[in-house]
Amino acid sequence: MANSALLLCTDMDGTVIPDGRHPEAPDARPAFAAFCAQPHVTLVYVTGRDRGLVQKAIAEFSLPLPDYAITDVGSMIYAVQDGAWTEWTAWNDELARDWAAMDGTGIARLFSEIPGLRLQEESKQNLHKVSFYFDAATNREHLRQTVEKQLADLNLRCNCIWSVDPVLGYGLLDLLPKGANKLLAIRFLQERLSVGQEDVVFAGDSGNDMQVFHSEIRSILVGNADEEVRQEAVEAVTQSGRSNLLYCARGFYAAGVLEGIRHYQPHERMEEGR
Repeated sequence: MANSALLLCTDMDGTVIPDGRHPEAPDARPAFAAFCAQPHVTLVYVTGRDRGLVQKAIAEFSLPLPDYAITDVGSMIYAVQDGAWTEWTAWNDELARDWAAMDGTGIARLFSEIPGLRLQEESKQNLHKVSFYFDAATNREHLRQTVEKQLADLNLRCNCIWSVDPVLGYGLLDLLPKGANKLLAIRFLQERLSVGQEDVVFAGDSGNDMQVFHSEIRSILVGNADEEVRQEAVEAVTQSGRSNLLYCARGFYAAGVLEGIRHYQPHERMEEGR
């Protein structure tokens, strides 16, 4: 049986890139690369990394070059062809509506005044993403309420993406236009490529993947994900009646991604990964 077209959207860190907290099967990444090299697979990295860090990770971890990259937690989209990365200005135009009255620099200045928030490095900011660190021991609920009040006072339409770096232990906050997140960027790409819902699979491991796990997209939660993330994702799909759209893999990292693809598309050929 021939393999059908597949738009494979995957997070990077902790998903196809090992974070060192769990063992990685030695053949997992080569098998993942071999699978993605098949002509019916369109590979999309969906990550909090910026373009430079995505390119660095591809080289460092011998990852396959993607066809598209959704970077900076959904605030940028690139098409990748013959090694050339082309920014999708249509996505920039789509996002500009929510921040019409203020740019990222102004938002960064105002929110840096909130106690507990520390602006991330310049390389981690872009036109439509303002990113902060906070101490993981901070009262997150109080901080969340403070941030939401500031947004309301400024009449800003923002997505607040809260997560924790499991290696460094920092809390992370990304402020993006309301229309910018991993889920909406995947939907935008899917629509522009005319890809049907049955041909999309997403893989991830962390809190900033949660909107996709809650959605109509078939998703894979890799086995190394934190138990808190797994419980929240399972609870959400159970309550929404979408349990069939979340597969909790046993395998770690790339092995878990391939395991999930086999679950959703059992006729896929994965000779190199057997």
